[in-house]
Amino acid sequence: MAIEVTTTPDSSGRREPPARRTPLFTLHGSRVTARDRRFFTEQLALLLSTGIDLHSSLVALRDQAISPAMRGLVAALIEDVGEGRQFSDALGRHPEVFSRTYVNLIGASEDGGYIHEVLEQLLDMEDKREKLSRTLFSALSYPVFLLVFALAVVVFVLVVVFPKFADLFAGIADELPATTHFLMQTSHLLLAQWPWLIGGAAAAWLAARLWSQSDHGRLRIDRFKLHAPLVSGIFRRLYLLQSLRVLGLSLGHGVGIIDALHATRDVVSNREFTRVLDTVEHDVKGGEGVAAGFEGIPFIPPVVVQMIRTGEETGNLPRVLGRLADHYERELAGKLDTLSRLAEPVMLLVMGAVVGVIVSSLILPIFKLSRAVG
Repeated sequence: MAIEVTTTPDSSGRREPPARRTPLFTLHGSRVTARDRRFFTEQLALLLSTGIDLHSSLVALRDQAISPAMRGLVAALIEDVGEGRQFSDALGRHPEVFSRTYVNLIGASEDGGYIHEVLEQLLDMEDKREKLSRTLFSALSYPVFLLVFALAVVVFVLVVVFPKFADLFAGIADELPATTHFLMQTSHLLLAQWPWLIGGAAAAWLAARLWSQSDHGRLRIDRFKLHAPLVSGIFRRLYLLQSLRVLGLSLGHGVGIIDALHATRDVVSNREFTRVLDTVEHDVKGGEGVAAGFEGIPFIPPVVVQMIRTGEETGNLPRVLGRLADHYERELAGKLDTLSRLAEPVMLLVMGAVVGVIVSSLILPIFKLSRAVG
């Protein structure tokens, strides 16, 4: 059962958003997924575009929903809308499903009566995000697979193959190559101390996970993403296009600049980069433009600042931001494709070198033994 809450006005006279209700849509362990949200957005835009009113459209969506979580969510929205709440306020009561960008854009479109157009653009933004996610996954999955496969092969050889040669090589221990001696010692360590090694690896993984979730750890990781060689170019473009996309879409539909910047901060998951947005907000509140906030930031290209300034001067800022986002999306996809193409031969070379060292570490002592017997 939903818990009804009341709201109280703040010092400025505005009513604070209602606190999050007990989510009906997480009963029995189920939850609303990104696919559910996409289905909701797509179908609601279609129904509204045909002239069906909002309440009837939500009722139809509730009846079409497959998952219990989605039915519970839509039922809660129907209840809120039926009580006279704005649709954006109803959506805002479920921040774990609908982002601030989503809520702000719907709120800005309600008075104008073009909710379905905003929903279509939100759907387009979601499609672009998914496409970028697939590009990231495809660029990283193959190198990661090769790395894991190479590690598994090395462990198998050290644990299964090398012990079979231990007695054979014992007679020429002083004549073994350095690599063979090292691998034999490693093999012995893995066989003798494997419980401690597994426990140590698990403890190290848990410690690293806890550190990465701490405020200090997250900040260090965020700084690493923006300044480390090789990866900084990818993450800078990613955060920049996310910021420009949301900011342009919000401003283009009448969302206030401050609310648009707040929504942008919710999208960008890097604390170091959000400081840039804090600077932009400070400059905007001080009477300066968006370009002034981006100016002087080391990882913001000067061309971006210049184009934003031009957009502000000509009154076409939303369009300029959208064009910039499209440009950096294409550039990021190209850079990921190049990185993926370079990573494959590099990983193959590394695997070849590892296999070569292991094979030579086995074959050279066997040759020595065969010459000694001969």
